[in-house]
Amino acid sequence: MQQRDTKELDSFLQKKIKEHNFPGVAVAVHGPDGLTFEKGYGYRDLDKKTAPDADTIFGIASMGKSMAALCCCILAAEGRISLDDPVSKYRPDFRVPGNPADTVTIRHLGMHTTGIPPMEPLEWSIAVNTPDRHSDWDVKMQESAPNSMSTIEQIIEYIANCPYPTLGGSGEYMSYSNEGYAVLCYVVDAAAGEPLEDFLDKRIFQPMKMTRSTLDTDASRARAIATDGNITALFEADEKGNIVGDEQWSILPPFRACACVKSTAHDMARYYQCLANKGVLDGEQVIPAKAVELMIGAGFPEQEKAVYCMGLNKRVEDGHVYCEHSGGLHGVSSEGGLLKDENYGFAVLCNEGDADPADLIWALYNWVLGYPLDRPHRWLFPVEEEFSQPQALYGSYICHEGVPVTAIVYQDEGRLMVEKDGSIYHLRHCGQGWFQLMDEKEEIQGRMHFLIRNGQAWGVQVFTRIYTRI
Repeated sequence: MQQRDTKELDSFLQKKIKEHNFPGVAVAVHGPDGLTFEKGYGYRDLDKKTAPDADTIFGIASMGKSMAALCCCILAAEGRISLDDPVSKYRPDFRVPGNPADTVTIRHLGMHTTGIPPMEPLEWSIAVNTPDRHSDWDVKMQESAPNSMSTIEQIIEYIANCPYPTLGGSGEYMSYSNEGYAVLCYVVDAAAGEPLEDFLDKRIFQPMKMTRSTLDTDASRARAIATDGNITALFEADEKGNIVGDEQWSILPPFRACACVKSTAHDMARYYQCLANKGVLDGEQVIPAKAVELMIGAGFPEQEKAVYCMGLNKRVEDGHVYCEHSGGLHGVSSEGGLLKDENYGFAVLCNEGDADPADLIWALYNWVLGYPLDRPHRWLFPVEEEFSQPQALYGSYICHEGVPVTAIVYQDEGRLMVEKDGSIYHLRHCGQGWFQLMDEKEEIQGRMHFLIRNGQAWGVQVFTRIYTRI
């Protein structure tokens, strides 16, 4: 593959990071010929404003979900479990209302297809267990929490008694569930006969030589690794848009690999490169090839629209198969991925929460593939035909993940509109119930997929969450 000059890539990344006003970013690309590109930008601390580098420890948040899924796939490849085992075999207390216990499998947890709707426990766990957090959001979540949400038993009990409608039968619909992945972590404990933290270290971190990566729920292990002080502070934009920082990592005890892995751009690029190369890294088979196949292989379709496999989204564009995931928490915005069977791994780690570094990882993909660096990667495109039954979509939809969020769909002067998060967007039809959210500048601000039953939308998938009709 043709590679662009590193100076051009460096200049482009600097420009984008400045435009976004990100405090600190570390990026890495690892390819078949060894190290391809690694660099840090901005700063990792408040006082000295020391620059990060590829070995700076960041949070990776939901990028860690693929690691929990990979642990399950390793166990399955070795014949110790089946991905089609019912979750209740390993957690007898687990059930999803409306679905018989033996129908919800490990595979359903890994693919977010259990029927669990978006719900609050992760946000409750953060708000209740993380000290010295007093934002309006924290206060609201603390006031509404039924308990500490500090044990998996509390999470499982809340799922079993879910006050919101489940999303059909197991395997029917995909809706991203942090709670489902929390349960998956404890399935690994039971199946492996040891804590996930130890299994992850022995079977993934050590073989891949990810020496600055760890799973901890409070950053204590990460700080112990960073004896050189090369660990980032955490930043957020306040109400006035000013970037402020602190050292307070989100603490959420039962969620573990779902959100609590700490790593570096260097380590994560190695991780994704290993998966891209069927478990081979530095010429050694460090992960069973069958485990990678179970995770992202032929059992999942290769198509333009993204498909959530076991812990990674998979999609095809111009003959290249991308598998990727993002993450976000307080002081964490991450993107990572791989080019399947092409031996390339990519990582972008940012120390600001609620940021969007997607155009940075796109630039890395483009650079490796020889495309213009600003080429967008899209899999959803408008069609000429207007949606034939707009009235089927009218109404209000709600998501209960954290403070409830609504989406209100209506028609205005012949155009389908949606009011969401205090903003109004035009819905541009992209076929088969898919729409792009367009702002007043006609720039894309998201996507929605309406789920229609008996002539009316009962829900809408907003990115990866299903909002249900009120």
